[in-house]
Amino acid sequence: MIEGNEYVETVELYFDFLITEFGFKKTEKVIKDNVYYDIQYHDKTRNVSISYENIEDYLQVIISMLQHGKLPHFDDKTKTLHLNHLNAQILPELGNEEIIQNSQYFLEFDAKSELERKLLKSAKELRLCLKHFELIK
Repeated sequence: MIEGNEYVETVELYFDFLITEFGFKKTEKVIKDNVYYDIQYHDKTRNVSISYENIEDYLQVIISMLQHGKLPHFDDKTKTLHLNHLNAQILPELGNEEIIQNSQYFLEFDAKSELERKLLKSAKELRLCLKHFELIK
């Protein structure tokens, strides 16, 4: 299990590219005891939620397409995009060179735990997906 503050620090470190590269702003931080954590970032049209259910060991990265600045209904699959679904659409379209370059961007990070490895993998995938967001069908 990971403590809430440690989770927040790790997410802020691994996903800093959201702010520095894509112009997102951190908008929300939720820590519910040691059970559930959620960090959210948004730009003008998208909200990124990086949430973790500690007891279930369940990490979820979701991009929501904002509607007039507001989050869509969670059940709206056209506006609520899960990272694994985006990967299935975007990664097959990319060449190995770009995937390697993206991995090099993250070389400075040393994931020590299984959760840190999951977060780092998600950060790598999300960065590629955001770079090629126009490929989403």
